Amino acid sequence: MATKPEHAPILAKLAELLRRVRQAAALTGAGVSHESGIPTFRGPGGLWRNFRPEELATPQAFARDPRLVWEWYDWRRGLISQAWPNPGHEALAALEGLVPDFTLITQNVDGLHTLAGSRRVLEVHGSIWEVRCTACGQVKADRRVPIPIPPYCNSCGGLLRPNVVWFGEGLAADVLDAVQHALKQAQVLLVVGTSAVVQPAASFALWAKQWGAKLAEINPEPTPLTPHCDFVLTGKSGEVLPGLAAELAFSQAHGPDPSKKSP
Repeated sequence: MATKPEHAPILAKLAELLRRVRQAAALTGAGVSHESGIPTFRGPGGLWRNFRPEELATPQAFARDPRLVWEWYDWRRGLISQAWPNPGHEALAALEGLVPDFTLITQNVDGLHTLAGSRRVLEVHGSIWEVRCTACGQVKADRRVPIPIPPYCNSCGGLLRPNVVWFGEGLAADVLDAVQHALKQAQVLLVVGTSAVVQPAASFALWAKQWGAKLAEINPEPTPLTPHCDFVLTGKSGEVLPGLAAELAFSQAHGPDPSKKSP
């Protein structure tokens, strides 16, 4: 995929920076998966049977009507099961192989980063392909589509819930610790396809900047984070990131392109 002319000098500078660092990270949001055909929580496609996600993805909604919540998650699992990683996912997996210490932090629950080949993935909002027993607490992978509604635990018979973080719930302590460690170590943080409004993930980039990281944003539209970024590439991740991965791979193999000015 050809790099847009206006992106070329920024990609060259960002690739040269990544070539010189040992530790980098990426923070991804729903925009990356949207390019694979997965509807986002916000905007077109965000409604299901006249319900907003904020009305269904809560502990209160599950306590009130677990069948309804599971019907929504079963619908989402069905959509995701038909989706495949796009060039943005694949480029992030490639970047992991090009930077000595690269951690991918994602707000997405669909598992497409892992499917694309990323290995060091922190799923801060959990995984739609895992279930957790509300009685015994056991967590298991479960890729059944459709899933029995509602599903029950094979070990104790308790009601299962999706192993995701709902509105009003905190992030898992071990995951948050791992995220903070990665952000403190990162010399560069790529922020990709996220609206930068859902807390606490919306603060991750500012934490990283406070700890010394350079920020690079790849998004189709400006976000509240844009003014704080050192590099801004306006466009879809699947169009921008392959160029970054290719630029970095070339730079590592041959040194900086002599036809381009050094950043």
